[in-house]
This record gives sequence, structure tokens and C-alpha cells, in this order.
Amino acid sequence: MSTALNDLSRLPIVQAPMAGGASCPELVGAVAEAGALGFLAGGYKTAGGLYQEIKRVRGLTARPFGVNLLMPPGGQPVDPAAVEVYRHQLAGEEGWYETPLGDPDQGRDDAYDAKLAILLDDPVPVVSFTFGCPDRDALDAFHRVGTFTVVTVTSVEEARTAERAGAGALCVQGTEAGGHQGTHRDDPAVGLDAGAGRGLLTLLTEVREGVRLPLIATGGIMRGRQIAAVLAAGADAAQLGTAFLVCPESGAHPLHKRAMTNPLFTHTELTRAFSGRPARGLVNRFMREHGPYAPAGYPEVHHLTAPLRKAAATAGDPQGMSLWAGQGHRLARELPAAALVDLLAAELAAAAPYGDDPGDSHGPHSPHDPRDPHDPNEPSSTIRSVP
Repeated sequence: MSTALNDLSRLPIVQAPMAGGASCPELVGAVAEAGALGFLAGGYKTAGGLYQEIKRVRGLTARPFGVNLLMPPGGQPVDPAAVEVYRHQLAGEEGWYETPLGDPDQGRDDAYDAKLAILLDDPVPVVSFTFGCPDRDALDAFHRVGTFTVVTVTSVEEARTAERAGAGALCVQGTEAGGHQGTHRDDPAVGLDAGAGRGLLTLLTEVREGVRLPLIATGGIMRGRQIAAVLAAGADAAQLGTAFLVCPESGAHPLHKRAMTNPLFTHTELTRAFSGRPARGLVNRFMREHGPYAPAGYPEVHHLTAPLRKAAATAGDPQGMSLWAGQGHRLARELPAAALVDLLAAELAAAAPYGDDPGDSHGPHSPHDPRDPHDPNEPSSTIRSVP
């Protein structure tokens, strides 16, 4: 199994891992078969459940795919008093949905060690990490079994940390991205206003000049023209989540899919209301009423609100669901995954400067790539066709 990023897919298009059900085996398999790189979300599953989903993906495609893991929270433990205050804030929701709040102390590590063991014992082509960076021992262990590693970063400092630890590539996430921000540390002092976080193009340029690893850009990307833009800015591939969320193969709830283009939901914001970690979603009643009071308390808040979110979905009420979405959600196109990949590739081909072939992607020989193709120290970072 090759560990080079340029062996993973024919197109410089990556389907984002979306924890919570959207990135199901059927979506991953369809994306991979279409020539892009599909990712299975390992978050919020048991180790056994993840193993079974990996088996299902392998039954759907022989092409490379990835698995994403959520790193256990680091730093200071969550203040239980803050979580208890939020529990009282949510008391009215218990009566509204006729369901008790969840136990915030269900566990903090998302079965991380057990999932690592499964992926090292029965390797997949790619493993990515969100909410932090594994230590060098873990990354080296994946390298030894032939698995390519990717670490999500939201700053130059995080990018440099991942490079020093031995990551194979970085997923550079701008604040436009839907779902959770992949920050390595959730600082309670950092606000969630419109100025929070770094926009993708600015962050991508900073990271490109700060590290020498291959880069996958993500955050609000919905069209082939945007893929061309991030490739021109120094990325080696573009990762899209919201664009694939509405595909029929996606495991997202039908209410979530319809909300992407529902005129009732006009914009997105970052919130801690549902999980205790900053995440971008469509602004609904729950977010408006509880977002201002939610503490920085992941995963305790996630466990606390899980029964409410499930009850809201069962009741057909999107106003109580976590409707994760990127800033480009209104551009969502309800197409089969393969058709969407083909359309994105066609748009990229039409927009690519100098007539680049997206099947050969953004290689170091492209005229707009600042790296020297003759420098043996430059990373091999192009996503190309699998031999």
C-alpha cells in the first residue's frame, strides 16, 4: 500500500468525514468509485461499529478511502459546575421534547485507543485526526503499516506541531467550514463572533509558507471554481463536506438535508450550544436560545444534549437539531455522489488555469505552483490516479 498522497485518488477532491451519520459507507464507496477520496467518520461510534463500517466500505469499493478519528480532549478538564449550570438552562427542553437530558459523564475519549488498535491491526489507506495531533509514536506506527496520515489544523502553530510530530499531510480548515472547528485546543476565552477564526484562503497561504507538507484545503467549498482557487493558492486537494451532505447516499437525516436550501434557514454561525465545542451550523431556535450560555465543555455538553437532538429529529423538528453546515450551504446540489464528483471535476477543468487536467491535478509541475519540481527536498504532494 502506497503512503504517498498522490496515489490516493484520480481527482484532487476529498469528501469530508462528517461525524453523526452523514459519512456512511455508501457515500464513501460512491465517492471513491467516482475517482475522489472518500472518508468514513469514526467519531461517535464504538470501535466495533467502526470496524463493521470499514468492512462495508471494502465491500463497496477496492479504491483507497480514509477513516477520521476524533482526538481525546486535552488540557484542563471541563468545569463540572459550568456544565451543571447549562443543564439547568436546558431544563425546559426536557419537557418540550419529553425526554431526559443525557449523562455528561459518559466518557471523554470516544474509544480512541480501541479504534487506533483496530486501524493498526487491519490498516486502511488513510487515517486523519481532528481536535488534536497524535504523538510521533502513533504516527510512526501508522507509517510502518503503510497508512498515510493527515492532521486537521486551524493555525500555523498547529500545522508546525503536526509537521514536527511526523504527519504525512495537513487538512487546513478555514472558519467557513461546517461542523466542528478542528482546533487542537478549545480556548473558552475565544469568542464565536463573526471575526473568530481564520478564513480559508488567508489561513491556507500562511500554512503553505510555514510548512513543507502536502495540504488539503477545506471550508465552504461547493464548486469546482473554488477547488481551482485553493489549488492555485497552494493546496494539493480540496475537501468538501456540505456539498456531499445532501447526496442520496449520505446518511444525514432528511430534515438536515432539506434544511440546507430551506429559506427558513438564512445563515450559519459558530456555536457551542450542542456539543460544547465551536461548530458551524444553520441558525435555528436551539442555537439562538442556548448558544449564548453554552460552556466550553466538550464532550460533556455533547452527551448532555444528545437525547434532545435525537428526540427533535424523531419529532420532525429541525429547530432542535444540530444542522451542521458550511457557509456555502445554499449552493448545495442534490445529486448522486458520483454525479457530483463528475460535475465538480468538469467545473474544475473549466476553471483550472493554463488548461490543467484535474485528473492529473495540481502537481508540482503546474506553472502556478511556487515549489521547485527539481528540488528533492520538496514534498511529493499531488493527488493523482491510482496506478
